[in-house]
Amino acid sequence: MKPKSILFLCTANSCRSQMAEGFAGKLATQGIQIYSAGTEPKTVHPLAIKVMKEVGIDISAQRSKSLEEVPLEKISLVVTLCGEVAESCPTLAKKIERRHWPLADPALARGDEETVLKTFRNVRDEIRDRVESLFSL
Repeated sequence: MKPKSILFLCTANSCRSQMAEGFAGKLATQGIQIYSAGTEPKTVHPLAIKVMKEVGIDISAQRSKSLEEVPLEKISLVVTLCGEVAESCPTLAKKIERRHWPLADPALARGDEETVLKTFRNVRDEIRDRVESLFSL
């Protein structure tokens, strides 16, 4: 069954969930509501914006949101994108389908600029593959 609304949930809502929201917004059929949020929202990471622009998706107007800003009663699928959230995810209605995508946090990448960008690109590409798979069901 295809979800009617999807929440991409991560800790900071600054990288992984923002990229997932960007891909889902482009790939979702009309009528599917797409949200992202964080348990401890921060600002959208500039390198997430940069690597998404490289694949033709502009997430620069997106902003980091808290769970309180999401209409949880309308969510039919929650996708958590990091281990911390899987354990600390708030209790949501039992009818909500859950999926967990354990992806490395690119914001924690260290090294020179090219090394860090490579990490962001790898995570971006993994998210794109998973979002494409999600919408091909």
